[in-house]
Amino acid sequence: MIHFKHKAVLFITLYMLVGLITPLFADDDYTRLRHILVEAIEADVKATSLHLDKKTLDPQVLNAMRKVPRHEFVPSLYRRSSYTNRPLPIGYGQTISQPYMVAVMTDLLKLKPNHQVLEIGTGSGYQAAMLAELVNQVFTIEIIKPLADEAKSRLARLGYDNIETRIGDGYYGWEEHAPFDAIVVTAAGSHVPPALIKQLKPGGHMVIPVGSQFMVQQLLLIEKTADNKVKVSQIMPVTFVPLTGKH
Repeated sequence: MIHFKHKAVLFITLYMLVGLITPLFADDDYTRLRHILVEAIEADVKATSLHLDKKTLDPQVLNAMRKVPRHEFVPSLYRRSSYTNRPLPIGYGQTISQPYMVAVMTDLLKLKPNHQVLEIGTGSGYQAAMLAELVNQVFTIEIIKPLADEAKSRLARLGYDNIETRIGDGYYGWEEHAPFDAIVVTAAGSHVPPALIKQLKPGGHMVIPVGSQFMVQQLLLIEKTADNKVKVSQIMPVTFVPLTGKH
């Protein structure tokens, strides 16, 4: 049996250890870290400008990166790494994407305030929050129920009332709300799901990583012309977790 005074010493010791492992940051600290992160993203964009065919991203996308609190979308264990420019685990074999990649994929969609966007793979909800800062309505689908439930609760708590979430297989899209001005897929499939192309509005853009988990994947930009023709552009090699589902 541990005596009371020993319990007190143990509690204080554990509290000090937790303080060392997970430092507490004020809101101003997080704001400063987001600005530093955006500077890192801008440097990476310049370094990969040959792939992107541009040296800077849409200022509105970068403003959204400065605004969305990424630390709210990662497990507490990784919170102090929230604003490092790299992916982080969120459980169930999934990750929150590298901020640079989130920014690039968002930029490629060429979003406008009146757009309606579909996201396949909600994950923690971070990409959905980014989209919600830029467009009128976001619909997001997650196949892993615990992640979907957590993301829905998190997004509601943070005040994102223009995001509708759903548990299901994103391979088939969300027919009830189609067509979409833009579609973003946050996991890699072996091919582009036909249902998503069908649900993309003429003049719309879709971004999706395609390839095997153990092979080189490519980030594709798909554009549907006004006369429903499909143009596919290969942007850059990427690494994403695999798209899951019965397909």
